[in-house]
Order: sequence, then C-alpha cells, then structure tokens
Amino acid sequence: MQMNSDFIVAVHSLVFLAYAPDNLKTSDNIAKSVAVHPVRVRKVLSLLRKHGFIQSKHGAKGGFILIQDPRTITLDKLYVLTSEGSLKPKWPDANQKCAIGANIERAMDGIFETTEQRVVTNLKDYTIADVLHRIGEQD
Repeated sequence: MQMNSDFIVAVHSLVFLAYAPDNLKTSDNIAKSVAVHPVRVRKVLSLLRKHGFIQSKHGAKGGFILIQDPRTITLDKLYVLTSEGSLKPKWPDANQKCAIGANIERAMDGIFETTEQRVVTNLKDYTIADVLHRIGEQD
C-alpha cells in the first residue's frame, strides 16, 4: 500500500509557491526543490492549474503563482485530486477455486475504503499554510 506520490508533488509545489507568494516560479525551480523530473512536476502543476489553485504565465519571464489563500487549501482536496483510490492495493490474480482466494479482495475492499475515508477526513484538518508553518518551525 503506497500513497500516490503526485499528492506529495502537489503539496510540495503549493507550499513552495506559498513561501514566496509574489514571485513566479518555473516548473524547473519547483522540480529542483521536489527533486523529481520537471515533466512530472508540470503534469501535477497542470492539474493544479485546471482546478484553480495556481495560474501560469507563459514566456521568458513566465512561471506559476498561487492564486488561492494557502489557509484555505486543505490537504484532503489535494489527496482526492491526485490520489483517491491509491490506498487500495492491486490484488494478484488469486486462485478462484480457493474459498479465501475467491473472496479476499471483496472482503478487504471495504476495509481499504474505510481507511481511505479516515485519511481524507484527517487531511481536512491541515492546510498548505499549516505545512508552511511547520517548515518554519524547523528553521
């Protein structure tokens, strides 16, 4: 079981943009901070732009800027956008002639759905501003 890493890229990108809210940042700037390939960052930034979290400016002096208040962007929104359903593992093709193999996935599905609902509920308590504040406490 592993959370989709696009969630981490989204949170990191928004916190990075919230840190210097008046400065445009390029996907290369963000990718260096996240330490992932810029193409991967651009994919997540495109999703964030499409859902109204950020804006982009094209051209030589272009980049991305946060357009929502970081105090209103809760982490559950980002999780649902990037990772919903990722807690449920991909089950191997089990032996359908076995009572366990034939039923284990169905039996476990509800457990993973409940777990994911709890994760989403918990993430509602945290915002991009909270994450930025926690980073500031480390300095």
